[in-house]
This record gives sequence, C-alpha cells and structure tokens, in this order.
Amino acid sequence: MATRRGGKERMPLLFVFDMDDVLYRYDFRVRMAHLTEHLGYDLDELRRRWWHEDGELKAEAGGFADADEYLSAFQRAMESDISAEDWIRYRSNGMTPDHESIAAAARAAELGDVTLLTNNGPLLGKYLPTVAPLLVPIFGEHLHTSSEYGARKPDPKVFERAIAAHGGRPETTFFADDLQINVDGARSIGVTAHRYDGDAAALLTAIEEFARERGRLAS
Repeated sequence: MATRRGGKERMPLLFVFDMDDVLYRYDFRVRMAHLTEHLGYDLDELRRRWWHEDGELKAEAGGFADADEYLSAFQRAMESDISAEDWIRYRSNGMTPDHESIAAAARAAELGDVTLLTNNGPLLGKYLPTVAPLLVPIFGEHLHTSSEYGARKPDPKVFERAIAAHGGRPETTFFADDLQINVDGARSIGVTAHRYDGDAAALLTAIEEFARERGRLAS
C-alpha cells in the first residue's frame, strides 16, 4: 500500500516469489505415484488425461472459475470421484520446504511487501495455506496462484496483473523463479528478476541488493 513521505506518495518495494522449486522443492513424480496408486493410471496416461493445454495448463491460466469447477473437470478427466482431500494430500506429499529460501522470503517481507505467484489452478489456490503452511506467517493472505489473474507465467499479463493487484510498479518489483522463461517474462515488463537455482544465499544477496538499489525509487 502506498504511503506518503514529505508530501509525496511512497510506493513500497514488492517482492514476488514462485513456490515450486523456489520456496518448496516439488517432486512431481512422487505426486504422480500417489495418483497412479489411487487411479490405476501410469504417468503417461495421467499426462494424457490432464496435464495438457485443455487441462492443467487451462486451469493455471484461469480457465476454471473456482476450486469446485476445477475438481469436477479433473474427476471427469480421470473418470474418478477422487476427493479434494486426496488431491491435496498427494500434492502435499510431493513438497518439501526449502527453509533457507523461505528465510530469504522472510527477509524480503522486512524490506517491502511480499506475494506468492505460482503457476497453479484454483483448487491448489484454495488450499495453499494447507500445502505450504510455512509461508502463511510471511505472506499472510497474499498466497496466490496464476489462475487468479487469468494468465500463467511467462505471459507478461500475469506479472502486470499481480503487480497492479498489490499496488506496485514493475520498476520497484523483484521476482524470483526457478525457470528462466518465467524470469524473462518478468524482465520483459521491467521487473528485476532472479533465477533461483537452489542457492539460497545468492537469492538473499539479490534481495538485499535490489532493496539497496531500488529502494530510492520507492520514495
């Protein structure tokens, strides 16, 4: 939220973080193994049924209105009445917190506003506090999936909409993601973006440097 200093509007720094393979390590195959056991489909069949442009990618871009609509579509694709609870449990089982990068995000929260931006659909969005509980004290209510913005990374629109939703500006926004294509998407609109390769110390350094170099633009 903008504040005033010396009669001028002051725009705080905004720090945007990806979740999978940045704040939490994500093992897709662990999750798929649970789905295989539950549904009886191997990995190739799971991909054929859902992980494509008319399934998960559509969901990530806002193609399903809410968690219930997403789950119904997933159930139809899988020809199963799999519950939201099982879906969330299998997703969580593939996730392990990266405590050092989470600590870097906590430092960012001391320097400005923070928000999550993960390419995921509305069902995960509804349960983000459940699957990523260590993020709640840092991000509060600002745990968001791309589906909420009607576009998915690396589309520049998702960055523009996320920044606008938090009252920010590209030039005073920092973004961290593990995929270079997403980093490039953020940079295309003037965001300072850092590719996370597992080096939490480098992430923290990038956050601190951004705060020093860009902090003057926020005043």
